[in-house]
Amino acid sequence: MSNPQELLYARTHEWVRLEGDTATVGISLYAQEQLGDVVFVELPAAGKQLVGGDVLGNIESVKAVSEVFAPLAGQVVETNGELEAHPEQVNADPYGQGWLVKLKVAPGAGAGLMDAATYEKFVAEEGAH
Repeated sequence: MSNPQELLYARTHEWVRLEGDTATVGISLYAQEQLGDVVFVELPAAGKQLVGGDVLGNIESVKAVSEVFAPLAGQVVETNGELEAHPEQVNADPYGQGWLVKLKVAPGAGAGLMDAATYEKFVAEEGAH
C-alpha cells in the first residue's frame, strides 16, 4: 500500500493535507478499496462547522453507503464539486482529484493523527483481525 508520506491519517481512514490553516480531507486508498466502486458522494455545505469525529458526509458505493468522518475540527470552506458528476475520482485518485472537503482549522489541528508509517501499521493490524 502506498500512502503519501506528507499526509496525516485518521483511525477512520481519512487523510489530511495541512497547508497553513487549511486542511484538505479525503479517504485513504485502503478505504476506497474497501468501499468498491463509488457511485455517489454527499458532502456538507460550505460554512458548516465540524468537530473532530462528526459525520462529514456519505460515500455510496456499489456495495454500501458509508459515513465519512471529520478527522479534525474546522469550518468547511470548500467542497469538491467535481465529485457530483464524477464520484469515481474517489477511486481513481483518492489522494488527488478525489479529495472531499477543505476545512479552515486552528493551529495544531493535526495533533492526534497518524503519520503514513503508523497508519500503514494500523491498517495491517486491522486487516489481520
